[in-house]
Amino acid sequence: MIDTKSFVSLADWQSPPTNRYTFGRMRQVVPTARVAAGSAPLPLTDGDPLDLDLPVGTETLRSILDRTYTDGFMVLHNGTVRAELYPGDLEPGRTHMLFSVSKSIVGTVAANLIATGLLDPEAALTEYIPELANSGYAGATVRHILDMRSGIRFSEEYLEPGAEVRYLDQAVGWIPRVDDWVPPSLYQFLPMLKADRPHGGPFEYRSCETDVLGWVCERAAADRMPALLSRLVWSKFAADDMDAGVDRAGAVFADGGLAATLRDVARFGEMLRRGGRIGAEQVVPLHWIDDSLRGAPDSCEAYSQSPTGTPFPGGMYRNQFWIPHPDRRVLLCLGIYGQSIYIDIDRGVVVVKLSSCPTPVNDELDNAAFAAAEAVAAALA
Repeated sequence: MIDTKSFVSLADWQSPPTNRYTFGRMRQVVPTARVAAGSAPLPLTDGDPLDLDLPVGTETLRSILDRTYTDGFMVLHNGTVRAELYPGDLEPGRTHMLFSVSKSIVGTVAANLIATGLLDPEAALTEYIPELANSGYAGATVRHILDMRSGIRFSEEYLEPGAEVRYLDQAVGWIPRVDDWVPPSLYQFLPMLKADRPHGGPFEYRSCETDVLGWVCERAAADRMPALLSRLVWSKFAADDMDAGVDRAGAVFADGGLAATLRDVARFGEMLRRGGRIGAEQVVPLHWIDDSLRGAPDSCEAYSQSPTGTPFPGGMYRNQFWIPHPDRRVLLCLGIYGQSIYIDIDRGVVVVKLSSCPTPVNDELDNAAFAAAEAVAAALA
């Protein structure tokens, strides 16, 4: 086993070509906590192999996987494995960075707390976190951050040194802390954020929303996030422990700090595809999935009015999920550097792609990966 500490630093572990190695070995690079799996994972049975020469526009599925830095690729059809590939450095039993796919997983923790009455989606954030009373989040509700519709000022430009997302990375210890004013922990940083418009307006994708959501969940449940993730979600179907990146104070980096095996990520998607149910147990409330697909009356309008560019014209964002089609039951979980879970409920298809793209966002590569998932779902249907 290569020791990453001999050639990897916080300044370059997310950069190519190093990220092809580090994204499958997060626990060697940054501090992590374990999210325990259960003793009865969801069985996955093998089916007929998927044709990798499936046409996708002018390309094939194989060619798209080859050129989009794929580390792991898995397709389930009605719970049966149709493809399981490890074209990069990843191995079946090793966790891979999920980045913002983490948001959807943390969202299902919130769903469970809402269902049990511990968390009120219409309550003010300050009811759970008084420390936000003098921040830009004053007056915002849990619902506002679930749908990323607070009025907080937060730039998500990953490669821009002065963007708030870069200061957030400094606070959690994922890049060198070069600005002395940046506090050394996540929950010290979030109350420093300011608002620049009223809460409840347009959708704007901002990772800080999910970090606040994670904090709210911990306060509502009086427990830390690794235990909540395990007890409420992960132990219900997963075969292997999940890694959760933590800051210097032990807070989970909820917006993008989770890492899991390819098979367990597919199991998470399959659980949602089944309406949140595994056997006799309802892991995620069905009404949460239905509400995510249906959205609020103004969700599509709020999405279309986003001040930043948004993929999926006509779609929306709800409950920490992307909803790419207003007329189809498709849930999408997305993360930078090419992570995705595509869940087509009506066609019974789950497509998972774990990657190590050279840059956080590349529209051409991301669009190709989405087109590939759509083509797989259509072919299997």
